[in-house]
This record gives sequence, C-alpha cells and structure tokens, in this order.
Amino acid sequence: MNLIINGQNKTFAAPLNVAELLLRLDLDKKPVVVELNREILIADKYVDIQLDDGDTLEIIQFVGGG
Repeated sequence: MNLIINGQNKTFAAPLNVAELLLRLDLDKKPVVVELNREILIADKYVDIQLDDGDTLEIIQFVGGG
C-alpha cells in the first residue's frame, strides 16, 4: 500500500490502521496529531481507522522547548 506522509511517498504492507502506522514510524509514544485526507482524526479512534492505498496523511509532532 502506498501512502503519502508529510508529502513523501512511503510503502507499507496492508492491512494497516493509523495506530499500527504510528508504531511502525516510532511515533506511538509521542504526542501527535494525525490528519487523514484533510480530516483531523481523534486519537482514541486510531485503532479503528483503516488506511487505504493512496491515502494522504499529515502527522504533526509536538515539541517542548523555550
């Protein structure tokens, strides 16, 4: 399955949900916001949302600092 993540093409084995994707990207323990096809997702639903070939995601990480 081909996904566009933050503007870059990436390939993953299907089936894949948002929670599994974050795990594969080592982002599962970090505070992130995920936008799927221009719609912001609720974090509690990541496990339930299956990704499809050609989906576009924007993943935004929060970083602390001063």
